[in-house]
Amino acid sequence: MTAQTTADGAEPLEGVTVLDASRVLSGPFCTMQLGDLGADVIKVERPDTGDQTRGWTPPTYGDSQEAAYYLSINRNKRSMTLNLASEEGREVFRDLAREADVLVENFRVGKMAEWGLGYEDLSEANPDLVYCKISGYGETGPDKHRPAYDLIMQAEGGMMSITGEPGSEPVRVGVAIADIGAGMYATQAILASLFRREFADTGGERIEVSLFDTMVAWQTYMASYYFADGEPPERMGSRHPTIAPYQAFPTRDDWVVVACASEHIWPRFCAALDREDLVDDEQFATNEQRVNNREELEAILTAEIETYTTDDIVEILHDHDVPATAVNDMEDVFTHQQVEARNMRRSIAHPTVGEVEMPDTPMNFADMATAFDRHPPLLGEQTADVLDEFGYSPADIETLRENDIV
Repeated sequence: MTAQTTADGAEPLEGVTVLDASRVLSGPFCTMQLGDLGADVIKVERPDTGDQTRGWTPPTYGDSQEAAYYLSINRNKRSMTLNLASEEGREVFRDLAREADVLVENFRVGKMAEWGLGYEDLSEANPDLVYCKISGYGETGPDKHRPAYDLIMQAEGGMMSITGEPGSEPVRVGVAIADIGAGMYATQAILASLFRREFADTGGERIEVSLFDTMVAWQTYMASYYFADGEPPERMGSRHPTIAPYQAFPTRDDWVVVACASEHIWPRFCAALDREDLVDDEQFATNEQRVNNREELEAILTAEIETYTTDDIVEILHDHDVPATAVNDMEDVFTHQQVEARNMRRSIAHPTVGEVEMPDTPMNFADMATAFDRHPPLLGEQTADVLDEFGYSPADIETLRENDIV
């Protein structure tokens, strides 16, 4: 199968309507994935400013005023404006929710219920509604009303304690992984609920995903290490706590990353460096010994590797079937031969920008297609179209505009 080509079958979520009342990152990332899978995603935004990320500049895209941040996570959606602070606006929202399959929201805990738009309110009229709530800390517990930001989540959820060089300041992962991870979990939960609704005829479901829970869950084996010996893992830079060598090394001009992830690779790695003497050295003969003598090993390997340029050592290591790579920046990534082969750098026509480039979805199907056909919408670009589809007349729509509801 060629990656990202249009398949013969339908898109997986074709016919599914998603009402997206989320903003910033976690919710929009979730709904973008649903849109990529073929759902009709209706993005509901404030009439005045819309999603906050529309104003998160610089950078803007080209000579336009379109924020690169907003454009990155809002493809395959339609935008309508709606003033949820007004009862009339909330009534329109209820009309939309009666026909929707999925609703995603990330307002502060309790806000949608306060507006009469919580799961209990909306499921009464639409028992099949899958309602997904994304929040910072969840809807229970002593911290449920605290505001949440990715930086705080990475720190409080443990991620920053294991990210960075030993003895140095804690470092956040370079992308907002708490938001993105919560968006991914939300997508999984929504798909599971739709599956169960379809095949078990159970009706809708209420889903809750939090950024904090996501960070705790993502500790995986680091949490297991702590449970096993009671010692919190520390920052190790690019090193791995139970594999060596498995890290970045300085070269003559940059860095190389090497992953000796099995005992079979170690002899090949030594041969690549013309250091076969290390293979049976009693300090380094097994992975356990290499981990226990990490500092001595690292000093030896660094002295060898830093005599090469990155390009040269990567070529040598590849010739010896040793997993290795340069540390690529974004330009390197998006000119990478594999990115081109997999068609992961895509562009889509946009009414004010011209062409918007972005990474494509990594989801590929043998007999179904993924979507890449709707540009990140302008604020309220499809308001009239959506309202018309839900039974509002032109006169109704004009009245809503005059009353600042849309």
